[in-house]
Amino acid sequence: MAFWTWMDSPIGDLRLVAADGALRAVHLTERRGDPPAAAYGRERPDEPVLQQARRELDEYFAGRRRRFDVALGAVGTEFQRAVWKALTAVEFGAICSYGDIARALGRPTATRAVGGANNKNPLAIIVPCHRVVGSDRTLTGYGGGLERKRWLLAHEARLVGAVLDGYDPPRC
Repeated sequence: MAFWTWMDSPIGDLRLVAADGALRAVHLTERRGDPPAAAYGRERPDEPVLQQARRELDEYFAGRRRRFDVALGAVGTEFQRAVWKALTAVEFGAICSYGDIARALGRPTATRAVGGANNKNPLAIIVPCHRVVGSDRTLTGYGGGLERKRWLLAHEARLVGAVLDGYDPPRC
């Protein structure tokens, strides 16, 4: 059975979804007034996985957490899961391109496929797809909107002692 809860954040409302003892999704674009999808199950803020995810995300937004420990259970194809795992290796405050991820997976010509898998990442922030930028280091699309992506990158840059404008973050 799946469970969900809402969470306030500096980038807007987040809906956290868990099932089978693992976090399945962090949705950035939901609005509290929107009815949940049937697959989300029922609202249950006291679910331990959801409590842990909320605590870790609060710590991230407060600048006290750079990696997440909550159990993850995103559902996707084998390739998507490989891309999402590669995203978790991108260091806090660093960036990479779709091509960098494709090369890290040993599939250097799969840049578009990596972009597609990145777009399907259900675990925003926790699986840091916001750290993927264009090959020329420009901000590219983000499911939660470019303003949220810019905020997340600036947040991480501040915490590593840099400023986003003019900051040349390390590459993966």
